[in-house]
Amino acid sequence: MNAIAFDSIARRSLLLDARLEFLRLLRTPSFALPALIFPVMFYLLFGVLMPSGKASAGQYAQYMLATYCVFGVIAPGLFGFGVGVASDRERGLLQLKRALPAPPQNYVLAKLAMALLFAAIIFALMLSTATLAGGVRLGLGQAVLLGLVALLGALPFCALGLLIGSSVGAQAAPAIANLIYLPMAFLSGLWMPLSVLPGFVQSMAPLWPAWHLGQLALAAVDQPSRGGALGHVLYLLLFSLLAAGLATRRLQRTP
Repeated sequence: MNAIAFDSIARRSLLLDARLEFLRLLRTPSFALPALIFPVMFYLLFGVLMPSGKASAGQYAQYMLATYCVFGVIAPGLFGFGVGVASDRERGLLQLKRALPAPPQNYVLAKLAMALLFAAIIFALMLSTATLAGGVRLGLGQAVLLGLVALLGALPFCALGLLIGSSVGAQAAPAIANLIYLPMAFLSGLWMPLSVLPGFVQSMAPLWPAWHLGQLALAAVDQPSRGGALGHVLYLLLFSLLAAGLATRRLQRTP
């Protein structure tokens, strides 16, 4: 078999793996329903209904659109990788994948494609909700930039999810992911602006990767943000490399 034919088979194999991974999670109500519905529901409650009638309601809805987009796109990576990899390890699927005549990277790339597709759907749902219910009117450039931040920003949390999935069992993975996800979202100012939280919470916010992604999202829609874009990107990049490196070492030691 020549190299061109092998590359073609490898691409088809990756597309099939990605499609099956997406369908598997789409048909898992415990993952798909919270991942797709909770960000929209929380945004409607905290970003649209509660500030309704105030003079700054429109600006507040735009601010919260950015932060709840970040809140939404974290979940596919954190849970899709964290719970999925832990479950596959326990069932011996990783050993089976190694024995199959397919590129070894397909397993992770398929899960990455799944996470990015879910992140794109979540972003589309959030933008539609903000436009129809929140009266938010983003320019084309703002919408495109926020979409790029949301999609690419899901990658660090895929790395974190991979680390969780490589470290704990299938029963513990959902609990560990939630113990990280929910406090991190709150302490990063994704549920409500950090300005309404205690000072010590505000001072600790830069420790969290979600805060850095939130600041990039706020800057994308011309809302007040802290820090420079380059610093946030470097933090997220280093965080991704560290988490992915640790996860890879653990997976290589998996029998």
